[in-house]
Amino acid sequence: HLHHEDVISASGTVRLRPEGYKNPKLATGDIEVHISDIEILNESVPLPFMIEEETTAFEDLRLRYRYLDLRRPPLQRAIILMHHIRQAVRRYLSSNGFLEIETPALMKSTPEGARDFLVPSRKHRGKFYALPQSPQTYKQILMIAGFDRYFQLAHCFRDEDLRADRQPEFSQIDIEASFIEEEDIYSLIEGMFEYVFKETLGVELKTPFPRMTYKDALSRFGTDKPDTRFDMEIKDITALVRNSGFGVFSSAVKSGGVVRGINLPGCGSFSRRQTDKLIDEARSLGAKGLVLLRSASGGFSSSIARFLTEEEIMGIRNALSSSDGDLIAVVADKEDVACYVLGELRLRMAKRLDLVHKNSFNFLWIVDCPMFEYSEDEGKIVASHHPFTSPKPEHLEFLESDPLRVLARSYDLVLNGSELGSGSIRIHRPDIQKRVFRVLGLSDDEVEEKFGFLLRAFQFGAPPHGGIALGLERIVAIMAGRNSIRDVIAFPKTTSAYALMEDAPSTVKDNQLDELGIKIVEGEG
Repeated sequence: HLHHEDVISASGTVRLRPEGYKNPKLATGDIEVHISDIEILNESVPLPFMIEEETTAFEDLRLRYRYLDLRRPPLQRAIILMHHIRQAVRRYLSSNGFLEIETPALMKSTPEGARDFLVPSRKHRGKFYALPQSPQTYKQILMIAGFDRYFQLAHCFRDEDLRADRQPEFSQIDIEASFIEEEDIYSLIEGMFEYVFKETLGVELKTPFPRMTYKDALSRFGTDKPDTRFDMEIKDITALVRNSGFGVFSSAVKSGGVVRGINLPGCGSFSRRQTDKLIDEARSLGAKGLVLLRSASGGFSSSIARFLTEEEIMGIRNALSSSDGDLIAVVADKEDVACYVLGELRLRMAKRLDLVHKNSFNFLWIVDCPMFEYSEDEGKIVASHHPFTSPKPEHLEFLESDPLRVLARSYDLVLNGSELGSGSIRIHRPDIQKRVFRVLGLSDDEVEEKFGFLLRAFQFGAPPHGGIALGLERIVAIMAGRNSIRDVIAFPKTTSAYALMEDAPSTVKDNQLDELGIKIVEGEG
């Protein structure tokens, strides 16, 4: 009696299939085996869930029995695709003269942004290595060492609070090259994706990829990673309603705010319950409210319409290209709030209205990003990318006087509304690097302690250089049509960074801790 997932050996006679029963779609379509004997090599115990194309089993259960989950065809396909993509990336970069060079997994702790995973040293008691958050400093030093073109499929570690689709360890396609400008990076990366997509999916990509400034992305899409597979762009109607009889609009403008809107096609027929839900969502995203205008018979059939002049009504409809039967959603607020709220509503509504073109791959470069941002949490200026990003030369004069005005020579690559990664032309002059560290509030001692080794290397003739790092799992997940990067990693962790299958992290024996000079302090954890 056979059970699901038993391992068997079958023996019998191979025969030609009769005419009319041959299947040209199968490699073995011309033959069949008449089985005379079945031997059970290994029985399977009853399964915790059925192994089928799509499963309803909870993710925790699937992660606990990951070896069963991985037998499912979609995960098999995703893991195989990951292999083919890795191979294609290696072939492309190697043929472009890049060398694959490994950098250390045990490095100095220089926490930038996320927390480091720390590794205690037994040989040097009380001291710690860190696992790399990225090979950033090493790859820049390789440029100084004369390896002009470097790449690595680098394993990176970040001890951060995991958002929905993050992992504590991940791989990035890490690239650095000397004597290059932004344009060289764009064409190299576009060529790489063109090659990888053709080789692995048989898909022809259109290059060059479009470019959009950071400022444009925020004002038109409310996010620095726009999904351009559908329309519904945010439009600015501030000037139209500056002196409007509708107080919500005019008072927002008077207090220095803006009035922005998006057009929801065909949503004019929304019920009261549906419009209330939209207003609640806007509030939960941080808006004070949401003004909804139904486009009908050439005007608006909304109670607010009586406060608007004919000119304002037509102006708003034209600005948003709104047809009868559409619904316009307007936020009057501070600019960043209005854009963020409408950007989020745009994404949610596109999903609900099924406006997203499936099977399309919309790449986009985001350029002219700010060099610094103000961190509310830390109460100080921090680097938007990392402190090694070069400022635009024409903005060097504002570095100390108006740092938030400085734009960086950095670029982000976005695919279908997901950020694949970012890169920049780096600082190669020690004097500029020191100025940037000062803006970030690092004292000379801190700089020496954290980055002294890098600044010393810069003194020996560092070539101009730049690079990029792209999240491999994110790329594969989008190419495989999977919603989560967990589906393209053989053994992923949960969102709380726990490995359910093998129960890690776990406690270790006291004598291991004694050797390291480590004591566990009981407390919150």
